[in-house]
Amino acid sequence: MGCLAIAVVAASVSGCGSQRRGCPITQPNHMIPPGQSHNPGADQAAYYGNGRLWTVLYPGGVREPARADGSIGEKFPWWRAVRGNLRITGRRLDRRAAALRADIPAGYDPIGFQATGLVFPTAGCWSVTGTVGSASLSFVTVVRDPSRL
Repeated sequence: MGCLAIAVVAASVSGCGSQRRGCPITQPNHMIPPGQSHNPGADQAAYYGNGRLWTVLYPGGVREPARADGSIGEKFPWWRAVRGNLRITGRRLDRRAAALRADIPAGYDPIGFQATGLVFPTAGCWSVTGTVGSASLSFVTVVRDPSRL
């Protein structure tokens, strides 16, 4: 199975990512979305996509300070080659936790760029899936609170 056929279950991404304390982190595949000329490069972030959906991954994981409620938020840009509304779901793989919350603001065209904010209720190993119609893109990332490192 190739890296583009990633399923939500962590076992499906073995070979596509690196292990970080038991978390099979999905590595960027550097597929550049339409309208973008090169990988972003900020903090070693890079594109990850499958020809229908793309986002930016942080190879070292999400490293943002925890909020007062303990949750950790990060902006994730998405690009859609298919028409429709983006839905994002996520779940923690390494222990029980509330579901990921996604802020997907209105006002974007039904195709192309879509800004989002993801709120991870706790640090840990997370599986995230973006879906538009029948197109989906899944990845696994580690989420850390740098104040606890």
